[in-house]
Amino acid sequence: MARKLKADKLLFLAVVVLVALSAVMVYSASTGAAIDQTGPSYQLMFRQLTWGVIGFFLLAITMRLDYRTWQSPAVIWTAVLVVAIALVAVLFGREINGTRRWFAVGGIGIQPSEFAKLAAILFTGDLLARRMERVNDVTGTLLPIGLVTGLFTILILLEPDFGTAITLLVIVGMMLFAAGLDYRYLFGVGLAALPALYMALISADYRRRRLFAFLDPWDDPLDSDFQLIQSLISVGTGGVTGRGFMEGVQKLSYVPFPHTDFIYAVIGEELGLIGASGVLLCFGVILWRGLRIAMSAQDRFGAFLAAGLTALVAAQAFVNMSVVLGLLPTKGIPLPFVSAGGSSLLVNLIGMGILLNVSQHASADG
Repeated sequence: MARKLKADKLLFLAVVVLVALSAVMVYSASTGAAIDQTGPSYQLMFRQLTWGVIGFFLLAITMRLDYRTWQSPAVIWTAVLVVAIALVAVLFGREINGTRRWFAVGGIGIQPSEFAKLAAILFTGDLLARRMERVNDVTGTLLPIGLVTGLFTILILLEPDFGTAITLLVIVGMMLFAAGLDYRYLFGVGLAALPALYMALISADYRRRRLFAFLDPWDDPLDSDFQLIQSLISVGTGGVTGRGFMEGVQKLSYVPFPHTDFIYAVIGEELGLIGASGVLLCFGVILWRGLRIAMSAQDRFGAFLAAGLTALVAAQAFVNMSVVLGLLPTKGIPLPFVSAGGSSLLVNLIGMGILLNVSQHASADG
């Protein structure tokens, strides 16, 4: 039996810092929205704190649950089926801002696409662990992974949620790359996906406008380019030390979704380069420790699980911060652990709990 070790303290500390920062910055970033929409200015912060407490409770449970329990076929297939049913059910739910991504369970909004990432990681990690020597086997390995991932992706695109669908594909792709998939397959799939990607981009007017805004941010500053320009102004006016907590201006009806998708812009304005760099450092620590755990895992499933869960956080953080800084076209991807939102926070904290459990079974002390 694997030698029990302490959970990775640096990884845990980085997660705690980000969640604590979330509660503070969600309060600051959402003050105007909370007053306009819900009344008390602290309500959105209180909601985020509630999700954080629930999330850390689930993290504590998953951190103590042997990660090999997740390799059970009953667990994996139940997760896949439940997520698939939920993704179908949400399409018949209430439309919010032109999309159908949430449904209510006991008055609580649940976003199934977030849990789809976790289910895909479990399924892919188990299959790769059992068939690593045949990772290039199309029918035995790649086809099953492609069917499950493709099903989730199509259902998520129907919501529509282009950003989450791409993130899911990136996570699975990174796991396949870590398993040693022949680069020709990755290159071939990438080429084959280009027409579908092109059709997805041009099929919606708002996606086309976001792409053009990325290519020329100053072409239409009052409409399609407004989000990106206001985000860059917010980050730029923060300077090195920032305007100060609660002193940001751009969050007041200028930066869109300041407490969710663009909270990193608010951090840049109020906490400056120092605060923004601190957030980046925390994600760097998660990436570093996650990859270290993957490389020192006791078995293949632990290694692929750690790689997938690390990619889950790193990919979303990279996309979100890149969007805020104008390095990628605008997409609705939350900043893990920091942006307001219950489903994203729960899934990421559950994932970190599983990753911490893998670290407890690692062959070398963290």
